[in-house]
This record gives sequence, structure tokens and C-alpha cells, in this order.
Amino acid sequence: MSGAPVIPAEVHRSLRDTFGIRHLREGQQEVIARVLKGKDTLAIMPTGAGKSLCYQLPALHLEGTTVVISPLISLMKDQARKLEEAGVAAEQLNSAVPKREQDASMERIADAQSEIVFATPERLGDPEFLQTLQRQRIALLVVDEAHCISQWGHDFRPAFLEISQALEALGRPPVLALTATATREVVEDILQQLGRAKMHVVNTGIFRPNLRLQVVQSTNEDEKFLQLRDALSKARGCGIVYTATVKACEELHRCLGAPGESVAMYHGKLSANERHDNQDRFMRGDARVMIATNAFGMGIDKPDIRFVIHYQMPGSPEAYYQEAGRAGRDGEVADCVLLFFRKDRQVQQFFLARRYPSSDDLRQVCDVMQHAGVPLHTTQISERLPQVPRNRVAVALKLLCDGGIARSDRQREWSLKPGKRGERQILGGLAADYEAKAERDREALERMVFYAQTGFCRWRVLLEYFDEPLPFLDRCGCCDNCLRPLVRPAPLIKSTEIRLPAPPPPAARFRPGDVVRVARYGEGRVAQVTGDQVTVLFPDRCKRSFLADYVQSS
Repeated sequence: MSGAPVIPAEVHRSLRDTFGIRHLREGQQEVIARVLKGKDTLAIMPTGAGKSLCYQLPALHLEGTTVVISPLISLMKDQARKLEEAGVAAEQLNSAVPKREQDASMERIADAQSEIVFATPERLGDPEFLQTLQRQRIALLVVDEAHCISQWGHDFRPAFLEISQALEALGRPPVLALTATATREVVEDILQQLGRAKMHVVNTGIFRPNLRLQVVQSTNEDEKFLQLRDALSKARGCGIVYTATVKACEELHRCLGAPGESVAMYHGKLSANERHDNQDRFMRGDARVMIATNAFGMGIDKPDIRFVIHYQMPGSPEAYYQEAGRAGRDGEVADCVLLFFRKDRQVQQFFLARRYPSSDDLRQVCDVMQHAGVPLHTTQISERLPQVPRNRVAVALKLLCDGGIARSDRQREWSLKPGKRGERQILGGLAADYEAKAERDREALERMVFYAQTGFCRWRVLLEYFDEPLPFLDRCGCCDNCLRPLVRPAPLIKSTEIRLPAPPPPAARFRPGDVVRVARYGEGRVAQVTGDQVTVLFPDRCKRSFLADYVQSS
């Protein structure tokens, strides 16, 4: 790495002896060198580029504790386990850890026995946790998935807004922020939210030539489902199918799982145990395909994902790149397919309309604080406003704070400032500030539509969106538009090969009352035949619908 900052010999020894790695990847050496010198750094590195090592390695050589703030409980668990196996003292504090284990972790942190502490951003609102950290020397505070702190980002999470206040309470330790994607607006917002305007940015670029980008046009839902089934039948290895809604996720899981496809399901409305079990099945390889909403995948450490198929269009190029980028982390070729049905755009428009607080939301939050007469925690305010989504309550509180109307104390409890009542005109002005963000989101959605419909190089579209230079002259050589006129390995799906077949005739073989058999479910009686689907009543009185191809006469 000519020109790269020099890493001390003892750090190289730790790299080899503790982590079993001999050479650092692009960008890692620069980031690690800066962290060792206590310099604030924002590292933008693609999925699979080894962002975690950028704090794990320095943590062994910094004087004090490294605190890692992450939204991902599953990733914390995985990284803490691997560090402990490598002999590194690591703790994790999150809602999935039993209280007894958390109490033991807190004692070890208080005794300065922990080199790395993983915590969710919500944990920073716990006075006991913050006070325990205040009694330690914090060598580094890491913000993982840093795009979550930006209100311009596609995956903004209000709990991340706690970080700036925690930094002040901890004596302003050095900060390392990590993310796979960030536009110029997101970078500026991350720096502003962290209060580190002069933070150095290391950007290694998003281009990954092993990812073959493809889009297949769909004219209706039936055709799109057949395209998905066709893709899965051709795909090698394991992969993820993303949906935009829980309803679509559950429906695909039912339809694909019925004929025996090895599938698991993951969305935010499943219980924590179900999500954990389904994720473990996929990670172990017991389930070949994970059908999921965007609740799944951030930080998933599975390098051999060979395909990511989007059954419904995401809301922005950032979201698409984050999700598609979970394929091919091992550097081998992987397919990233978007099944584009223009009507899916309406789903994302619905989400956008609900994202930001209105002046009515701000007024209701003000009314709750005014009537309470005492400071309230965010959770208490949210409980008194069940009609307003909790995320919007948190964003509204931050907006009222920035506008000088509300304030929070050291216990993260909110109240109106003296003399402030939240006049309608002022609240309207504050809410209007979000119109620029809403407009930016609308533009990002339209850019996603352009990506889906363009005849230009798809990597070029993504790189230009992120204001990145092109690492190739004309063609990327790894998207469907660039591959089409060239002789290259065939993509997972060729749009020209997809044809909506005639309605399958097998359904005509069945009549209500017929005894039939379905793999995995056993015998039942046909209750109804509709199109290519057969509804079967099983002995447990449960009705299930299957494609006729997968129903056999008994």
C-alpha cells in the first residue's frame, strides 16, 4: 500500500496473532492509523470491506475502553462472540441479553475489565449505563451504521440522536463513524449530528465488480411471481428475496414454501424469538432463501450469499445498494435482481407520506408536555400519543429542541422551555423545514425508478447518484445493460427469456372433494379450485392454497 499511513509493528502483530489476518484491505490502513492517533474519522466502505476491523484492531492498543454503538443486536452478539473466541474482552448490552448477564457486564465495565463494549443507541438513554462509562476512560466511541443518525438517510433511527448528547457527557472522546453508503447530504448531516464538523472522511468507493446488477420488467403481479420462481429455480447457492411490506413477505413465504422450497421469513412483526430462529436457520444454511423486509440484513455476516432479489422496489438508491450489497461479500460473483412493477412505486410513496412529523404532530407533543407539568421520557410521551408513530414522536422532540421550544435533561426527559407553548405559527414553520427532506426523498424515489427503467449502465447510475468517479471508461461489464451486447456469462434472468406461460392445465384435474396429497402437509380434500391454485382442507381443519403443480392426486 504505497503512500498509506504507517501502522506500528505491534499493531501488525495483533492483526496476525489475534485476528489471523496478514494484510489490510483498501482504506482499512488509513482508517486504523487515524483511529490510533485519536483523530475523528468517518469511513465509507462497501459491505464486506472489513469495517469492523477498523475499531477492533485499534481497541487492543488504545488506553481505555472502546464503546461501539450499533442498532443491530444480532451483529453485536456475533461480533462479541468472535472477539471473545479471539481472547478479546467484549461486553454487549441490549434487550436480548438477560438481566443477570447485563448486571455482570456492568460490573466488569465498572472495573475497567472490558476492552470493547457493544450497546444499542437506546442504551445511551440509561443514566446508570452513562454514569458507569463516565467513570472510565473512553478511548474511542464508534457509531456503526452511521447513516442511521442522518435524517437525510434512508434508514434514519431517532434513537441515534442520543449519541451527540452522550458524547458531551463522556468528555468528547474521539469518534469513528462507519457506513457502507452516504450521499453528500448524509455525510454533512452525520458530521452535524455528531458535532464534529471537521471529521475526516475516508471513502473507498461503492463499486463492486463482482455484483451483477439486473432489472426485469413486470407487467402484473402474476408475471412478477413467475419471474421470481424462475429466478429461484436457476439461482445457485443461498440468497435473500426482499419485499417492501410485511403482507408481501408473508404471502411469498407461503407460496414459495408450500411446494418445498427451503425458505425462512423475517420481518419486524415477528416475535424476537421467531426472528432469531429464522435468521439462525438461514445463517446455518438450513434455509436456502430468506424472504424478508428491510428489517433483515444490516450487518449480516454471511459472505456466501449468491443472490439478492428485490420483489418490490425500495425507496432510494441508498436502500437498494445497502440491501443488494449483502450479496457476494466473499468476492465471488453474485446476482442482484430487481423485479420492477411500476405500481410498486405507490407503496414507497405511501411510506414517504408518513415519514416526517406534521405541525399537528408537533402540537400534540407540545400539548402532552404542557399538560404533564413534569418532564417526561420519550416512551411516556409516545404512550400518551398512540395515534402518532413512535419514530415520529422522537423526531418531533428533536425538532422542537432544535427550534428552542423543548429541552431534555440528563435523564433524557423532555419538557417545554419556560414561556414556550408551541404557537401554531412557530410549529408550522418548524414542520416546513422538513419539506426539503421530503422533496429529497421524492427525488431519491424517482432516481430509483430511473435506475429500473434506464438503458444506461446501472453501475454508472448508482455511482453518479453517490457523486463518485467512474472506475471504468465506458461499460462496467457487470450489469445487464452492459452485458447485453457482449459475450459474458449469462445473468440470472434474461428479460427476453421471460414469457408469461399459458395458465397451467393441472388445476383442471381437480374437483372439490377430491383426495389429494401435498409434500410436507400430507393428505387433504380439495375445497376450491381457482385459476392455477388449489385450496386444500386438511384433517386439522386448516385450509391452505397451493399452485396446482405441487398438488398430487392421492
